[in-house]
Amino acid sequence: MSDLLGLDEIRQLAPAGFYVALRIGFAFPMEEVNELPQEWVNHYTANGFGLFDPVLRWAYGNVGTCPWSQLNIDDPRQIMSQANNFGLRYGVVVSVFESGTNAQRSFASFARADREFTQLESKLLLAYLRRRHKEAAPPTNLTTAELEALGMVGDGLRLKEIAHRLSVSEGAVKQRLRNAKRKLGAKTGSQAAALANQYGLI
Repeated sequence: MSDLLGLDEIRQLAPAGFYVALRIGFAFPMEEVNELPQEWVNHYTANGFGLFDPVLRWAYGNVGTCPWSQLNIDDPRQIMSQANNFGLRYGVVVSVFESGTNAQRSFASFARADREFTQLESKLLLAYLRRRHKEAAPPTNLTTAELEALGMVGDGLRLKEIAHRLSVSEGAVKQRLRNAKRKLGAKTGSQAAALANQYGLI
């Protein structure tokens, strides 16, 4: 099996379900994929398990991989045994962290009903998360002028107002926004501004 896993391979490795959170900033991930059983998601949410979940607690305090069976974290709400009742019997949690100015963490949890994950499978899942974490990184090639224009779009200013405030032509503003959209992979100026804001660039 290639180390460049895609979603289809992840579904094969974690047939009971999985959850991936990429680039968690102050509170929310830039992107998340939740393919856990809907009944479990509903039960988990209704009982407010997030603050008590041993998997999440491990993910926020560690890097690497850990089988659920080796978490060694208090579970007063019996979350792990309840997960078992929903077919999430065996699992592995994976976490990566990038220090620096824009320190961000990504983590994932993968589940099976039939057996423990092998060491090789855990390594492949860690490689997958590292790759996705890197792919979700903010672009570093936006210019100050492009970010300035995006900030004004985010503030709700129109093209003419932005040009007036920056003392440039509307054409120059359009070009800056075109460049920014391309670098951010956005379709509109508003979407580019929202992405830049999520990344903490503006």
